[in-house]
Amino acid sequence: MRTDAELIVDPDTYTSGVPHDALTRLREKNVVRIDDFWAVFRHDDVRTVLKTPAVFSSHRGATQIRDPQPEDLKYVQRMMLNQDPPEHSRLRRMLTRAFTPRAVARLEDGIRANAREIIANPSGDFAADVADLPLLTLADVFGVPRQDRALLYDWSNRVIGFQDSEYALSSSSTAGMTDMALEALQLRPDDGRDPRARDGMPDLYAYAHALGEYKRAHPSDDVLSNLMREDISLEEFENLFWLFSVAGNETLRNGIPGGMIALLEHPDQYDRLRADRSLLGSAVEEMLRWWTPVMHFRRTAVQDTELSGQTIKAGDKVVVWFSSANRDERAFTEPDEFDVGRREADHLSFGHGPHFCLGAQLARTQMRAIFDAVLDLPGRLRLDGEISRLRSNFQNGVKHLPIGVR
Repeated sequence: MRTDAELIVDPDTYTSGVPHDALTRLREKNVVRIDDFWAVFRHDDVRTVLKTPAVFSSHRGATQIRDPQPEDLKYVQRMMLNQDPPEHSRLRRMLTRAFTPRAVARLEDGIRANAREIIANPSGDFAADVADLPLLTLADVFGVPRQDRALLYDWSNRVIGFQDSEYALSSSSTAGMTDMALEALQLRPDDGRDPRARDGMPDLYAYAHALGEYKRAHPSDDVLSNLMREDISLEEFENLFWLFSVAGNETLRNGIPGGMIALLEHPDQYDRLRADRSLLGSAVEEMLRWWTPVMHFRRTAVQDTELSGQTIKAGDKVVVWFSSANRDERAFTEPDEFDVGRREADHLSFGHGPHFCLGAQLARTQMRAIFDAVLDLPGRLRLDGEISRLRSNFQNGVKHLPIGVR
């Protein structure tokens, strides 16, 4: 019989759902040694790790459990996700103005229109349909031509789906793509290279360079055009492009179908939300807490320290488990219950501390737009087949969510 620690690190476990029973038992131990890392399960402990980069570094070993090869580590350490202040703060400032409340408000009408069109023209697979909303939004915010947005979809599939062969090998139609997209695709590797390594995504980097040069010559009011005006190194530019192309859509892409699954599995809450649209804001926060799209992130201790009674040595890996912290009974009343009116909204699905998700407000706006459109339907959506989940111990993903209208 497998231990709880073995269950939570095995990607096969997640094809049938997040092992919350195992996480609950592990949470009782607070901080647990698993393989070559410390796993942190309590809400308060996770917050402590995330808000203390001087002790728990994103830069030292990057943010994935696995240790990258030395050359890969050197490269990905230039990514904003894998940096500590003050370098992290410098890069973050370059992007901040695209995500201010005023900037997000300017996008809201377009997002709502896109959401209504998506919900009004269903294919029968909710997960596939709603995946286009963050792609459309990212294309507009970052300045990627809309006809090339399927590249973002495929790149994120390859990186996030590295543990799931169906997900990783998905490939969108190239019809209507720009010439620079088609040229970049000629470099797409088919030899099984690790897409998380520097040489595993040559098509992404080729496209980034081509689009960057275009924006330098034809600037407009988008993130890429603004980056071209900044004092930024080639590695930093490439890594920022990788970050928004992959991480920029994946949390939302799985958070929306995860929220739909929450409503389908809790019809009383679905009816409650349909009867009281004023609960939509708190419902979105509850969906993010209950589903928790990104399940963990790594830090590395840079000095000897202690966490919930465990002595952690400098150089030790420390992995915070969001899917446990968001169900912590010390932080949430009846945490396993899905409650669209929940007042406790301090979930950690967008992280905490200096790395709190820059696009959190944009993600919330898109989720509200989709579920507003869902609630406008004349009937209630129903499950119309079997849910297919992503084989991954990192991303709580949904590959297929067949639905119909009752």
